[in-house]
Amino acid sequence: MTSLRTIGYLGPHGTFTEQAVLSEPDLADCKAKLFSSMPAVLNAVEAGDLDLGFAAIENSIEGTVNATIDTLAFSSNLLIQREVVIPISMELLVAPGATLESIKTVVSFPHAIAQCRVWLNEHLPGADHRAANSTAGAVERVAQAQDPSVAAIGNSLAGSIYGLTGLATGIEDTHGNQTRFVTVARQGVPKITGNDKTSIVIFQRDDRPGSLLSILQEFSARQINLSKLESRPTKKGLGNYCFIMDLDGHISDAVVADALKNIMAKQAEVKFLGSYPTAGTGATEVRAEANAAWRSAEDWLATIRSQVDD
Repeated sequence: MTSLRTIGYLGPHGTFTEQAVLSEPDLADCKAKLFSSMPAVLNAVEAGDLDLGFAAIENSIEGTVNATIDTLAFSSNLLIQREVVIPISMELLVAPGATLESIKTVVSFPHAIAQCRVWLNEHLPGADHRAANSTAGAVERVAQAQDPSVAAIGNSLAGSIYGLTGLATGIEDTHGNQTRFVTVARQGVPKITGNDKTSIVIFQRDDRPGSLLSILQEFSARQINLSKLESRPTKKGLGNYCFIMDLDGHISDAVVADALKNIMAKQAEVKFLGSYPTAGTGATEVRAEANAAWRSAEDWLATIRSQVDD
């Protein structure tokens, strides 16, 4: 009998992360272990205590989840296996009997509070905001307190688990809000599907004028679309930055491999974070045409080289 794979993610029960895990049938069937932070999840995978880790990496309103990307970039050697994108709808969850007038404090994960700024300023302008490790942790805290002056921002899953009432729904500032999650493992690159994404970190060897441009030209020359480009401090001193990039394509694509090889050889150190199926629509046709052109050029060169005297 094959043992179940173990997967770790942010707890307690009822987080948006758990909601995303449960949306993937094979991940939902794994043996789950819950952690108090996303770096703790990733570190447990790195240590071999888990087969898979699952963590939020980007939100459509607040951008990159720095705790996740910094761990992947600087303190682990994990590989992304897939991405999962789910819609995010926030609720104001309270103990029975609470009203908007009774609420003095709102508790939640900082990203969640930030995603509801407009609603909070309009409906609870005088309320204090307090951070929790997760939205579900905030909901659990309010459920334990049963204090009508304290509310949590979370999802309906957490509300039902911990017995709180949804005082207001859809309180996120931007409807269509989404969060992207990634599954990571210690090793393995998923097979190419034709609709893939590659994530890398680029560390420039020299901070000189035009160095970033020369790196970007490697992608432009090969018609590789960058879906994300972001600088992050390397933690090695002021002004020392690296670049987090998501690009359309797979490491098995000839053009992607050639671009990364050239960057590594000429301009910068490249840390490979993974090639994996994208949850979006991607630029499949453009990549297919670019790959075909590259293969044709390789065949042309091979024909010429075959005529070189031994």
